[in-house]
Amino acid sequence: QVQLVESGGGLVQPGGSLRLSCAASGFTFRNFNMGWVRQAPGKGLEWVSTIDRDGRNTAYSGSVKDRFTISRDNAKNTLYLQMNSLKSEDTAVYYCEKGVSRGQGTQVTVSS
Repeated sequence: QVQLVESGGGLVQPGGSLRLSCAASGFTFRNFNMGWVRQAPGKGLEWVSTIDRDGRNTAYSGSVKDRFTISRDNAKNTLYLQMNSLKSEDTAVYYCEKGVSRGQGTQVTVSS
């Protein structure tokens, strides 16, 4: 079955950086578009970014564009999200997503 395990979250000061990882298993990773979504406290799920199967095409929400970079390593079955210039409003649980499947998430807290 599909398994997605996120890691790399934590507490970071405004302006700082984090890199999230998502280890995928149970399916042929290289055959699927992948994405990241997030859920801030008290809010619904928000789409963050998507990458196509071979990593050539990416898309970002307006709130993270030019600060976040999505990437993947198909040899390692791993999805990444590099987050720079973090803001307090980026505080959320971040989930790796394949279609309707999501992992357990990793908490990102941006605070001084």
